Amino acid sequence: MNWLGAGFEVFGEHILWTDLTGNVLSLAVVWLAMRKTLWTWPVQLTGALLLLAASLHASVPGNALKQVLFCGLALYGWIMWTRGRRETDAIVVRQATARERAVLLGALVVGTAVVAQLFVHLDWLKVAWSPWANAYIFVGSAVATFAQSRALVDFWIVWVLVDLVGVPLALKSGLYVSGAVYGIFFVMVMVGFRNWLRESRSTQIPRQKAVTA
Repeated sequence: MNWLGAGFEVFGEHILWTDLTGNVLSLAVVWLAMRKTLWTWPVQLTGALLLLAASLHASVPGNALKQVLFCGLALYGWIMWTRGRRETDAIVVRQATARERAVLLGALVVGTAVVAQLFVHLDWLKVAWSPWANAYIFVGSAVATFAQSRALVDFWIVWVLVDLVGVPLALKSGLYVSGAVYGIFFVMVMVGFRNWLRESRSTQIPRQKAVTA
């Protein structure tokens, strides 16, 4: 399909419109998530569909599968945040418990190992560069998005860990816009983490006072 490769040239490099638009929407998702608006999820769904198209054109199965998973997680997050607003009139953010953090970390480690083996041994999933990096980004992004759907502050930290690998992988795959956006992500994610952490602490204090009263 010719539209998958549609784009323009910048300094001799072909920039895909799907990659550019999808990443602009991804940046918008981070901004919307910081403000805890329900628009976070439909925008993320649209961006995931566009980045899926870009990944298919660049033959990056790890990123492609990640975007397919994002579509499902975006719908799940939309449902969870809508339910949260109905129950409390607001999205209440909180820090993960020790058990939840262990589950998230375990899912990241075990999931990366399993998906990496799929990338190595399944012909249609084989990647040209570092199946482990592709697997890590795929699983890490899924873990982060799931934690985001549960309004856990810790999801910002998982995104930082994903960004550290995402930049070189995107550049190696020729997705130059994605590589640049990962750098912008890092700054926005740190701001989001600070804001959510501050809010989680401010809501935790009244709860503790109510318990001891």
